[in-house]
Amino acid sequence: MILDRMIDRLHERGRLRVWSLVITVFGDGVVPRGGQVPLSVLQELMARLRVEPGAVRTAMSRLAADHWVTRERGGRNSFYRLAEEGRHAFDLATRRIYAAGPPAWDGRWIVAVSPEGDGGRRGDRGRSLRALGFVPTGPTAWLKPHTEGADPLEDLPEDMLVIDGAAARIPDGVGRLWQLGSIADAYRDLRDELAPLAAALSRGEALAPLDAMAARVLVNHSWRRIVLRDPGLPEALLPADWPGEEARETVRIVYAALAGPSEAWLDRAGMPGQVKPALFAGRFGGLGPVPPG
Repeated sequence: MILDRMIDRLHERGRLRVWSLVITVFGDGVVPRGGQVPLSVLQELMARLRVEPGAVRTAMSRLAADHWVTRERGGRNSFYRLAEEGRHAFDLATRRIYAAGPPAWDGRWIVAVSPEGDGGRRGDRGRSLRALGFVPTGPTAWLKPHTEGADPLEDLPEDMLVIDGAAARIPDGVGRLWQLGSIADAYRDLRDELAPLAAALSRGEALAPLDAMAARVLVNHSWRRIVLRDPGLPEALLPADWPGEEARETVRIVYAALAGPSEAWLDRAGMPGQVKPALFAGRFGGLGPVPPG
């Protein structure tokens, strides 16, 4: 079965970070339905992905300790909700994951200059800046295009000099500063990995509701891991043979086919209805009418 082969690959990649898989579930299926989920629902879904209940409990304890989720008791069950502390970073990631394509760009750039000798290239500062799409351009400076809907100014360290404006000249090949080779390979691998599932769904092969939700989580988890490493450059700065948009379209097609039965599983699991159905239908630029499961 195609789904079982996908689950095999999930476990073959090395030690599974269950907490990361849970974050995918929250963003993809829980937050659109109000943001709270019973532990029993998470465990049922994770069991289909061959994750033991104890591993799920451990992951939830870690996420609670790191202030990503909060826990409430209700009878014999525990309920988890995304914590407000992590909501800003979570919302920024969500916009990138479900975007319709590369961000719009008006030619402006953000330059951030650090007073530190190494420009913060190492350690937490460097990781934070890279997560925002910056690339180091020298011993003290960082650069990124100022793209629509991804303004990182409020997230920059206060001790950095920040310049926001248009460039006098942009040389050809400036996008190579971001060294996108490994990300391009990841997009190609994902496209190829999803090809059998996409073909089966296009033939009208249906998945049971729980299987559809499990497949949807796997597709979104793989996509999320790539997109959040991708600096999110505008189309004008991307290589001519960039595979990211072909991968995005494959994900959109598969996701749209899985949406109906997977949402039906969430309904049957007792989850609240979607808070903003139109927002869900607009993921990846538009899923089209979501058929009932």
